[in-house]
Parts: sequence; structure tokens; C-alpha cells
Amino acid sequence: MRLLFREIRAFWRLSVVFAMISGGIFTACLIFPLLGQTTRRSVKQRWAAFLVYTLGLRIEANTRALPTGVLVVCNHISWLDVFILNALTPTTFVCKDDVKNWPALGTLVAHSGTLFIERGSRSAAARTAHSMAERLRQGERVAVFPEGTTTQGTTLLPFRAALFQAAIEAKTGVQPVALRYLDRQGTRCLAPAYDGDVTFAESMLAIVRSPRIIARLEFLECLPCTLERRELAQQTEKLIATTLGLATPEHAEAAAEAAEETVSITVNGRELGSGHTQAAPVRQ
Repeated sequence: MRLLFREIRAFWRLSVVFAMISGGIFTACLIFPLLGQTTRRSVKQRWAAFLVYTLGLRIEANTRALPTGVLVVCNHISWLDVFILNALTPTTFVCKDDVKNWPALGTLVAHSGTLFIERGSRSAAARTAHSMAERLRQGERVAVFPEGTTTQGTTLLPFRAALFQAAIEAKTGVQPVALRYLDRQGTRCLAPAYDGDVTFAESMLAIVRSPRIIARLEFLECLPCTLERRELAQQTEKLIATTLGLATPEHAEAAAEAAEETVSITVNGRELGSGHTQAAPVRQ
């Protein structure tokens, strides 16, 4: 009976989501050009909030009053991350070009004010940074995922410093955000994870079949733009890693190297000890 109820609930959620995406594409392509900037932001926020609710997610955040004109920096777990942040506050996102090719959602994202990262040259990166800085100067919140890809939320990848250049150009702050997904028991939930070989369809089904998912966001201390972009990336990375209880990529790499160097030497079933790799004496 529980399994039947779960499948019925999942079917209902999927039906509403597909209807919302269809309506969202229509609105973004045909209605948005007729609306003012403030109205568009409000529509985006309400749409994202209803999508999150429909999928059975609850958002927990330590604040909902974010400053305007800041670079929002968050770890990246799922395609849901964009809508979770937008449900809290209207935000302009910076995404990779290939997001445009996502089924349905790609069209929606492309027509809702998203900035896309151009690849291939330093001049393309400079143009992207300039566009981001311009939005920041206009008072928009611009969000980036500096890991460059998604993870399961159990690790943190190195932050790309180039994405922090816009904050320096616009002379504005960097707002770190630590995001995690939890189940009803408060333990880590992997259902939203959209990484590795997981397809979008598999990710969506895992989400709609989950009874309840909690998206917990912690907005951390805002960092000043007086730092170099590499320092900004390192400090933001450290703040988010510490909050999530994860090792920074630098520490994780050092631990892995140390583990490789340390071996346990055993002779005739007897452990002689652990230490750095060295030649064992040969008995004649």
C-alpha cells in the first residue's frame, strides 16, 4: 500500500512539474519581454517557490534578508540548487553553456535572464566577468557555482578563482552559501544529487519518490572585495567546507597522499608497524 501511495504521489508531482515547466517556458518567452525588471524577479521567485513545494522540498535557511548587489557563491549538488536559491530571493545565475541543451529546463533557464559562461579563450572569460560585474553594479544578486560541476555533497571540489573577478570589478562583497540536502531524519539525502552517470530523468524520479527532502542553506559571513580573487576563492571554499564538515580539496589531497605513503608491513602474519614506505630487511 505504501509503495502504491508513493507511486501515485510521484505521478502527481511529475504531472504538476511538467505543467509548470510548460507554463514557465511560455511565460519566459512571451510574457517576460512585456514585464518590468521588478515584476520579472517576483514572478521568477514565486514560480521557483511553487516548484520546490510541488517536488516535496522544504527550505530551511538561517536568513532570508540578503543584501543586494553581492556575488552569491554556493557549493553545487543538483539542478535543484538554482530553484532553491531563487525561491529564497530573486537571483541571476551564471551557468555553463551546455545547460541550454537540457530538455525543457534549458529553454526556461535561457529565457529567464541567466548569464552563460563562454568557453574557449581568455577574452570570452573576460566578457563573462564584465557582464557579471555589470549586473552586480545594477544591484542584482549574481550566483555562481565555482566548483564547475555537481557532486553528491559529500566532497568539495576546488573553487575556480576566475569567477570571483566580477566581485572585484564591481567592488562588491562575496556571499558564501553552504547547501546540503537532508531527509526527514536529518541525515544526508542523496536523492537530489545530479552527478556522475546520473541522468536528469533518474534524478527527477528520485526526488519525486522521496517522502520529504529538506534543503538547508547557511548564509555565512560576507567577504570584502579588497582581497585578490585567488584569496577570495580560497577563503570562500574554506568557509563552506568547514560549515558542511567537509575537507577542503587541498586537505583532502594531502590526506590521500599521506595515506599512499604510509603502509603497514606484515611478515609471516605479524604486523611490524606502520610508517613511511621503506625497504623491508630480507632474511637470508
